[in-house]
Amino acid sequence: MNRVQIRSSERALSVGTWLIVGGAMLYSVLTVTPLMAAHTPTEWRWTAPILPLVVDAAVVIVVRLDSVLARLGGHGGAWPVALRWMTGTMTLALNIGVSALAGDLVGVAVHSVAPLLLIVTAEAGLAYRRALTAAVLAVEARKRAEQEARERAAAEREENRLRAAREQREHEAAIAREQREHEATLAQKEADRQDRIRREEQARVEAAERAEREAAEHREQVREQQQAERERLELQAAQQRELKVKEQAERERREQERIERERAELLAAGPPAEKLPEDRARAVVQSAFTAGLAVRVAAELSGWSVGWASARYQELRDANTAPALG
Repeated sequence: MNRVQIRSSERALSVGTWLIVGGAMLYSVLTVTPLMAAHTPTEWRWTAPILPLVVDAAVVIVVRLDSVLARLGGHGGAWPVALRWMTGTMTLALNIGVSALAGDLVGVAVHSVAPLLLIVTAEAGLAYRRALTAAVLAVEARKRAEQEARERAAAEREENRLRAAREQREHEAAIAREQREHEATLAQKEADRQDRIRREEQARVEAAERAEREAAEHREQVREQQQAERERLELQAAQQRELKVKEQAERERREQERIERERAELLAAGPPAEKLPEDRARAVVQSAFTAGLAVRVAAELSGWSVGWASARYQELRDANTAPALG
């Protein structure tokens, strides 16, 4: 049974209860008023409807408050029960009073229908309302439980989502941290590699500079050695040239002395008494040529003619010129 059906049942019970109460009150006023008028002085008979109205008002109060308390799930205690049974008993007594006094059992039975129906309806309506209220509370409790279950499920889902999101964030943060650490490691490795490359490059540059310096020093040493060697060679060459000059001068001096000596010897020997043999004459002419004597003097010293001596001079000149040209 859902809440709509329960509310519909409550409305049906309320409408039925008030119809029964209204009918019982109307029937009670119509039934009790003649009784009250018969037992009331003539001048006060107009008050006859008051008592059944008061009793019925008490019944209305009981029925109304019981319905409210039942709807709220409360209980008024013993006094509402006493009021309910007292008003029911009074209504029953007042309704069957005329018939009971007349000894009319059928009238008693007939007039007891409305009061008994009112009493039972009040009790049954109370029980119905309490049952409906319990059903409503059960439905509401079930709905609250379902709502709480849904809320718990939603909270669990939200918690799971938040936990999953947190775990995802933590996972992403861990991945990002690992990525940063990996990138930092790679960057450090790259920095180390670059630093190693720079150190190696610097070492190569320093080695190249050192090698260049050593090569420069070596070249300088070689140059100095070569310079020293050149200087030594130049000095040696100068010394050799000087020695050659000295030797040449010495040779020239000796040659000059020899020539002078030969000239002196030739001049000292004087012209021969007779013509010298050709070989000896050629030697004398060559000595005279070397000594720088005139052709005439060579001819006189060899004993040959001036023409012959001139021809030998020309041969000697040609012989000396040929090596110079070569």
